[in-house]
Amino acid sequence: MELIISLVAGALGGNAAGGLLKNLSLGTIGNSIAGIVGGGLGGTILSSLGAGDVAAAAGGGMDIGSIVGSLASGGVGGGVVMAIVGVVKSMMAK
Repeated sequence: MELIISLVAGALGGNAAGGLLKNLSLGTIGNSIAGIVGGGLGGTILSSLGAGDVAAAAGGGMDIGSIVGSLASGGVGGGVVMAIVGVVKSMMAK
């Protein structure tokens, strides 16, 4: 369930970053795809650092802390990956 939350938050984060960084925007679908990839990576990195294990041990894996952590890591990861892909795309277009 945490992975799904991270993926959805990544899509939202990618679109938010695309809205803020108009010159790097990939369009709605491109921002969403890059955000989903970034959300998955962000959630995976967070859980590999042990934050997912602590949340799972503390409350069974679906407490408010783990949900907020998944939202934050997915959103930030989605925004970062969208920005990186946008920069690479703009550099290749030159």
